[in-house]
Amino acid sequence: MIDFDNISVVADITRHQARTRPDHIAQIFEGRETSYGELDRRACQVAQGLIAEGIKKDARIAFMGKGSDHYFEMLNGAFKAGAVVVGVNWRLAGPEVEYILNDSHSEIVFVSADFYETVASVLDKCPTVRKVIALDGGHDTWPSFESWRDSFEPNDPHTQMEPHDDIIQLYTSGTTGYPKGVQLTNANYLSILDQAERAGWADWEPEDKNLVVMPLFHVAGVNVGVIGHAHGCTNIIMKDVDPAAILTAIEEHKLSIAFMVPAVILFLTMMPNVKDVDYSSLKYILYGASPIQEDLLLQAQDLFGCNFIQVYGLTETAGGATVLKPEHHDPKLGKLRSCGQPSPGVEIRIVDGDGNEVPTGEVGEITIKSDCVMKGYWNRDEATQEAIKDGWFYTGDAGYADDEGFIYIHDRVKDMIVSGGENVYPAEVENALFKHPQIADVAVVGVPDDRWGEAVKAIVVAEKDTNPDPQEIIAWAKTQIAGYKVPKSVDFIDALPRNPSGKILRRELRAPYWEGRDRMVG
Repeated sequence: MIDFDNISVVADITRHQARTRPDHIAQIFEGRETSYGELDRRACQVAQGLIAEGIKKDARIAFMGKGSDHYFEMLNGAFKAGAVVVGVNWRLAGPEVEYILNDSHSEIVFVSADFYETVASVLDKCPTVRKVIALDGGHDTWPSFESWRDSFEPNDPHTQMEPHDDIIQLYTSGTTGYPKGVQLTNANYLSILDQAERAGWADWEPEDKNLVVMPLFHVAGVNVGVIGHAHGCTNIIMKDVDPAAILTAIEEHKLSIAFMVPAVILFLTMMPNVKDVDYSSLKYILYGASPIQEDLLLQAQDLFGCNFIQVYGLTETAGGATVLKPEHHDPKLGKLRSCGQPSPGVEIRIVDGDGNEVPTGEVGEITIKSDCVMKGYWNRDEATQEAIKDGWFYTGDAGYADDEGFIYIHDRVKDMIVSGGENVYPAEVENALFKHPQIADVAVVGVPDDRWGEAVKAIVVAEKDTNPDPQEIIAWAKTQIAGYKVPKSVDFIDALPRNPSGKILRRELRAPYWEGRDRMVG
């Protein structure tokens, strides 16, 4: 149980655990163990370091790195100093990283060794960045995280924090081609901690060993770590999603809780030794971020022999909204295609284009009202007003509710593609592809993919008197945008279908690829 009497802002999490269980192991990373007492002291050192560097309350600091115990030291230190941590997707190309650092006005960047080169390549175009700290050390000019951290005293600054204060800013792909910074607050995270516990998908115990393996620029990756610490669990942190290493960790650490996107669950089921692993310690496997194939879910339930819980939410709802509980995973109930019922403290309405609630069973846009809904999009007042109306967040997901209140995602009102748990907006990809000299027009859609749920496909109108090669277009795209956004295939068409106002009719383009399926999501 979370002690909400002693945790009123997220900065209180490590304070409380350090007081109540200072010697209990908070996290393990590549054999390196950190107790809650040590985690809180290091967070205090980071906080003092940020303040010494001139970081004021509400200033942005950026993180670009793989999974690491140092991330949670930095994150909790930022909580104490009142700084806002900007997660930078490490799959992004240089120009995209530059955009996020500039848009967020990040002043310090914490970066792991894998991305020293990328960050170095954009620094001269990022005027607000005053310092870079090398999380893994070994850089010629940037201080190592450990040496920088240890140069400060472990004194808690007790910066005054309020529920409405921003604590994390994560970027979501934009329908206009530019990512938007989602402002998540103390209140948002307290709401997630509360609804997770009351809904039963995170009523964890200090004895639990909790796997933290999803990327830390995702709300799910951050949440699993923060929730684990709030419950006093031991977080087992992994640098990368490595199916073989995950199976080893289950046995070695006696993992009891794991959150994974469906693509990772699929990868685990394909491992040659998957049936040789002892899964008896597993209590829950949580999954979300993209739909799961029913056959895969049934196979995984049989294989791992533990309770499965689905959580549906968005970055804009701090990762929470609905839950499909273990008892609803019985295929005889017919709920496996559902993403569950609203969590406690969450209201959901399905509305038509005019914002009116539709009858039960009728498809409309899923809207959410809850304390977990974001403050807004950073410096995007117009986008915020479009997304949040009268307190209701318009998700862009089309779905319906059955007579028991279970929510089913049917399609997407917006054009977002979800590939392996990553959100891809066609506008971003199209903006990049339009720069190719042999492309006259282009539309990007999601098509079915057995491994990733959906794959990005480009449908191209070639420039007159050219004959572009699909593989060359794909290779060229890799130089412009993150790898997961790059089209996996390219088809050609004489002209794109458009409505009278010129908008591309994506549904018409997608339909042939989804023929024979009962929903147009992966």
